[in-house]
Amino acid sequence: MEAVMGVDDSEHERTIRTGEQGTRVSGPRVLVAGASIAGPALAHWLRRRGAEVTVVERAPELRPGGQAVDARGVAKEVIGRMGLDAAVRAACTDTAGAHTVDADGQVLETFRADDDGGDGFIADIEILRGDLSQVLYDDTRDGVEYIFGDRIAELAQEADGVDVVFAGGDRRRFDLVVGADGLHSELRAMVFGPHERFLRHLGHVLAFYSVPNEFGLDRWLLEYQDQESGSSALLRPIQDASRAMAMFYFASADSADFDVDYRDVAAQKRLLRERMAGLGWLAPDILAHLDDTPDFYLDQVAQVVMDRWSSGRVGLLGDAAFSSSPMSGQGTGLALVGAYLLAGELAAAEWDPDTGFARYEARMRSFVEANQEIGRLNARSRDVPGPDAEPRPDFTSEWFTELVGRAINGIELPDYAGAPDSAAPAGSPITSSAKP
Repeated sequence: MEAVMGVDDSEHERTIRTGEQGTRVSGPRVLVAGASIAGPALAHWLRRRGAEVTVVERAPELRPGGQAVDARGVAKEVIGRMGLDAAVRAACTDTAGAHTVDADGQVLETFRADDDGGDGFIADIEILRGDLSQVLYDDTRDGVEYIFGDRIAELAQEADGVDVVFAGGDRRRFDLVVGADGLHSELRAMVFGPHERFLRHLGHVLAFYSVPNEFGLDRWLLEYQDQESGSSALLRPIQDASRAMAMFYFASADSADFDVDYRDVAAQKRLLRERMAGLGWLAPDILAHLDDTPDFYLDQVAQVVMDRWSSGRVGLLGDAAFSSSPMSGQGTGLALVGAYLLAGELAAAEWDPDTGFARYEARMRSFVEANQEIGRLNARSRDVPGPDAEPRPDFTSEWFTELVGRAINGIELPDYAGAPDSAAPAGSPITSSAKP
């Protein structure tokens, strides 16, 4: 049965799903901020562990497109345990590999998607961020409440719960709140302190957006790097063969040098044009589509480093807690693995936040640190050589191979045999669009 209530000019859309008998499943009430990847992945596991889950997302709808993200090693095991391997693979980019090229387009080096058992530079599970978000949303929408176009405005913790005021005016009480709202997490700033306390700028800026595939791109990523400036331009295939994803990297000495608001798209585009002026290869042709693209993104390459990922009944997950930066290639893996462990440890602790959050942190910490080290090393490898520059990392060394192994597979996934795990399908939806 479907019921639609409210007015057409609602400030946000609310989707509520109930059990087969039309009643909510009893369990702890958990609010998750963020509906990209970490949030819906956590919602999947919380729901299976018996929690009643609400996900709030400030965007009016799921954001399409975005950077291609990868799943390697233990993250692929999590996808399998979610029962989503087929759905994820069906939405993959089907990238065959990558070529690095010179300014004339001549191939310098080649990496294949089947290198290292599919866990190499180009992973065999590679998917646009927006496509993975859609898979996770489709999987959870029939058992999770999603609120789009809203956000947490106020939060007050008490011994037995968290009182939340949403920007739209709704007031709710939850047992636990988890921030999965990305690098610039509003919840992290609200509970733990200002962004500058936790962000570690890695000296680069990344931009990407989709363009018409007028470059003859066919299943192979192409990357050109200017050795003098350290700037790079990339083109990569996506499922829609008529389009491609363009990416740019450029150096930015420190966070003070990057003074453009991450929400000011016009200023970001001006900055990109300035920094890419004179870059060779196909860069001018790619930049010619900058004003027409529907999905532009630009931000500093940064990590989040925190001593703790929880405070009372509030915890953090994904980039909000431990961003490893796009330079690591492992941000999505960290989010998926972290979601599995966080839900499992909370359920195993019978939803006691002190115990559950502490065990989650203990399991994740060394895995996070290995991936953040990969990110820092890859960022350093793109630095412009100079008399005071650190030597570039030796990626052929034994110690680096060992580090990569820890970053991909260096964490245990408990079975949580004693915790609830119900993957039973949810029942009929009730969808409402109304102001809170």
